Amino acid sequence: MKAITHTKYGPPDVLELKEVDKPTPKDDEVVVKVYAASIHPDVWHVVSGLPYALRLMGSGLLKPKNQIPGTDIAGIVESVGKDATQFKPGDEVFGECVRGHQWTNGGAYAEYVSAPEDALAQKPADITFEQAAAVPTSGLIALWNLCDGALVQTGGKVLINGAGGGVGAFAVQFAKAFGAEVTGVDHTGKLDMVKSIGADHVIDYTQENFTHSDERYDLIFDIPGNNSLSSCKRVLKPKGKYVLIGYDHFGNAGKLWLGSLPRFFKLMMMSPFVKELPNLNFSMPNKKKSMLILRELLESGKITPVVDRTFPLKKVPEAICYLKEGHPKGKVVITIEHVTKT
Repeated sequence: MKAITHTKYGPPDVLELKEVDKPTPKDDEVVVKVYAASIHPDVWHVVSGLPYALRLMGSGLLKPKNQIPGTDIAGIVESVGKDATQFKPGDEVFGECVRGHQWTNGGAYAEYVSAPEDALAQKPADITFEQAAAVPTSGLIALWNLCDGALVQTGGKVLINGAGGGVGAFAVQFAKAFGAEVTGVDHTGKLDMVKSIGADHVIDYTQENFTHSDERYDLIFDIPGNNSLSSCKRVLKPKGKYVLIGYDHFGNAGKLWLGSLPRFFKLMMMSPFVKELPNLNFSMPNKKKSMLILRELLESGKITPVVDRTFPLKKVPEAICYLKEGHPKGKVVITIEHVTKT
């Protein structure tokens, strides 16, 4: 089969399209014929190997353990392992192809991938493979950090900072589905899209700093992490909460060894003493249950994946650069064509 291969850490141009062996499923896995896969910032981190600490979280210390990148897929089940009972050949599925919560390549950027069945769900019939592939990682991050709606009050005011990106677009729709009044913050070019997916109000961060507003919020869901906790506290209600998603801005934070991890650890240590921070919870989310929630929200029409642009398999390096250097509205998706051989 054709696949994008990753044999050493570096910029996206270290990736190459090659012919490799087709995978065989482990006992609890299914082999999926991949029709679409998506790009998200974690892919850039694993390809680049930065920050270095993340290599210890599953990717491989000196070189990638799994030599095919990507984690999010949508496609058709080709074959199943002997203990896999949830799906059968011919089923249309979407989900992640990484096991558990590892930080590693998952094998998504290939014509076929073997994936744990508990990380997949049936694809709703009325969405495309491209839309379905846009959902898993970004949707799970938004869902888990909203605690499946536990942090959202019906009628409460929620501010999503970074509302026009992959995670943000889902967070806006989840918060609306859970009954909140939503304000989306992003740059000028994304605001129409943010309004189109349900935001009640929008703020252009190039014109206004939301932390200087007279408005008060029950929840601030901070994806880019470009404001301090102390500044965000100024616009929280007395019982309001602050949730940081945060990312390294593709290495521009300049901390090659630990990246943004120290900031997260600091907030974790502060959480028992700062009422604006959520309570510590060390339990790992149930991916199987969460994928079913995402499927239900898709089927009901409460969330609609936003696909900014698609790239063919051979242009995965360009797609990663587009995500890193541009300002996609929603998700960037890889499409994979299958040519019948005679």
